[in-house]
Amino acid sequence: MNAFFYYFYTMMEHIVGLFMEVVYAIWNLLVALVDIPYYIDVFKTYRGELTTAGWICVILVHILILALIVLVLYLIYRGLRIAFRFKVPVVEYERMKDEVVRLNREVLKTQYEKDKILAMKVSEIGMQVNADILEGVNEDSSEKETEHAESGVATVEVGELRFPRLSGVDEYFKKEYAAPEYDNTFSLEELCQKMRNFAASRLGLYYDLEIMKRLIASFGAAKMVILQGISGTGKTSLPYAFGQFIQYPSVICSVQPSWRDRTELVGYYNEFTKKYTEPDFLKALYEAQFVEDVRLVILDEMNIARVEYYFAEMLSILEMPREDERFISLVSSKAASDPEKMREGKIWIPSNIWYVGTINNDDSTFAVSDKVYDRAIPIDLDEKAEYFEAPDQEPIHLNYKYLMMLFEEAKKKYPISQEVLIELDKLDSYLIKHFRLTFGNRIMRQIKDFVPCYVACGGTEIDGIDFIFSCKILRKFESLGMGFIRDEIDGLIKYLDSVFGEENMQISKNYLLRLKKMGVS
Repeated sequence: MNAFFYYFYTMMEHIVGLFMEVVYAIWNLLVALVDIPYYIDVFKTYRGELTTAGWICVILVHILILALIVLVLYLIYRGLRIAFRFKVPVVEYERMKDEVVRLNREVLKTQYEKDKILAMKVSEIGMQVNADILEGVNEDSSEKETEHAESGVATVEVGELRFPRLSGVDEYFKKEYAAPEYDNTFSLEELCQKMRNFAASRLGLYYDLEIMKRLIASFGAAKMVILQGISGTGKTSLPYAFGQFIQYPSVICSVQPSWRDRTELVGYYNEFTKKYTEPDFLKALYEAQFVEDVRLVILDEMNIARVEYYFAEMLSILEMPREDERFISLVSSKAASDPEKMREGKIWIPSNIWYVGTINNDDSTFAVSDKVYDRAIPIDLDEKAEYFEAPDQEPIHLNYKYLMMLFEEAKKKYPISQEVLIELDKLDSYLIKHFRLTFGNRIMRQIKDFVPCYVACGGTEIDGIDFIFSCKILRKFESLGMGFIRDEIDGLIKYLDSVFGEENMQISKNYLLRLKKMGVS
């Protein structure tokens, strides 16, 4: 062990000695740099020989040296400030933590007070019910109380209407509503033409016929459509124009960044006012139960908040295979004065409503998850359509049952050929092997529903497959690393050429080439 101690002592003595030599060298450097007498002696030695130009150079050199010294000192000062900026005394740090906790509590309290004030304002502005409504409700009270008593849900007694807006809907459809006359004679292709001509002739909005085909065909494949693209291409005006065309104005819900849960859409019961806040979205769901018309609800700028937060429950409900199971719960109890079509605190989600979301893909928005995209049909609107002379087209009343009949007839008349289904199955295997992606049962079901409807709208089978393949499958490539797929893109393009022909699948091939050119994050 003595040998080890001597070895360790000798090694450390050498290391410490080297370190001290470095310190001494730095110290000697600093001393030499500030050795003013030395500089004075050098100046005295050469000042007698300096010319006018020499004196000028001397002055400039001294100014530059002084500026360099000031710069070095400033950089040192800034470095020290940065190094010690976040060093807070322990007492001060604890005080700051307590202050943050206190502020968080104040924020929660303020949010709660805001909700109460908002509920009071809604009650005063939009929920005043006239005496006729109250009288109509009281007439039916005894019958509804008997019904409530037979169920297992608790019944509560209330002095006023808990759902004034929905009760007002009941009264309107009892006393004022008259069902329209439907012109159930047009085809899906004619519907696309009529809609396009109406938007151009009556609203001054111009859309390509291809966009109309995709929109109408999407209604036959999914309950939700996503319109995405750059600003100013008509993402919101398209579903708005459709609502004007069918004479049932689309309900526009402007999504706000603060939306965090379903209450922003379907409301909530306010214990302070003893009333339920009833947003336009909830009113649209309830109204749709009374009519046979097609209705549209627009979620404008839907990804300005996280869609999975406020629309998750609706996505799950719309996936239920049986329409009679699609209920959303509003309150845990029931009252005799509740709306007529409410059942045990729940309302039914009618099937004659489609949901259209608009998306701007920029830094101010959230990315939309696959859960949302998989359940919707996304349509890209990347450019404005050109002006065209359109014949005057009157609006129509679009019957939901007739539209669904057209979709069902299209699926029977134009099913995807067995040969194409075999090729799609091979394409699915190719994607699994080279990209670790697959169609999935939901997407295959949407393809089988969309393509026949698209053909009935005036398109071709291969173009319908091209569109749905690009927007449902290739869109997933954006989540893959460019280094992972770059070498495989050319192979996929060649595969599409060999299976579907070089002249077909242009949307998909252009999308792949754009990915390769721009890169994928």
